[in-house]
Amino acid sequence: MEQNRLNAYHIMWLFVFFDLPVTLKKERKAAARFRKDLMNDGFGMMQFSVYTRHCASKESSEVHVKRVKGNIPEKGQVSILQVTDKQYGEIINVWGRKSVPLAEGPKQLELF
Repeated sequence: MEQNRLNAYHIMWLFVFFDLPVTLKKERKAAARFRKDLMNDGFGMMQFSVYTRHCASKESSEVHVKRVKGNIPEKGQVSILQVTDKQYGEIINVWGRKSVPLAEGPKQLELF
């Protein structure tokens, strides 16, 4: 039996980008609910309308994609991007003119 070890090409990161209307009270409530649902599903805020989540595998990421799709408000635009851990490791974050190193990602426990 071949073991499929976790590596930088199997571990996934999900990005959820959104632009939701907030003119009406009902729209603001829907946008706040969407953000809360993301947080409850393990996403963290990268920027106000950009959330990220670490997933141990492609299969795990698909589960979370399905949840996000199920929580999308009636109006607005939501984009979901899946990238490998290897690709995510190449991210460059810049605040002003100073480059800030990316915080270390979650540690994975591998059982044999």
